[in-house]
Amino acid sequence: MKIVVLSFIFLILASLGSALYFMVRDKGSSHRTARALTWRVALSILLFALLMLGFHFGFIPAKL
Repeated sequence: MKIVVLSFIFLILASLGSALYFMVRDKGSSHRTARALTWRVALSILLFALLMLGFHFGFIPAKL
C-alpha cells in the first residue's frame, strides 16, 4: 500500500511540475497547463478514494 501511495504522490508532483513548465513555456497560449492541472486534481481525488477504501477494507489499520 505504501508503494501505491508513494507512486501516486510522485505522479501528482510530476503533473504539477509539468503544469508549471507549460505555464512558463507557453505563456498561457495553450491548454496544456489546464490539462496537466486537471490530471493533478483527478489523481488527488483517486488517491483519496483509494485511501478511504483501503481504510474501509482493512488494508490500512486504525491506530489509536
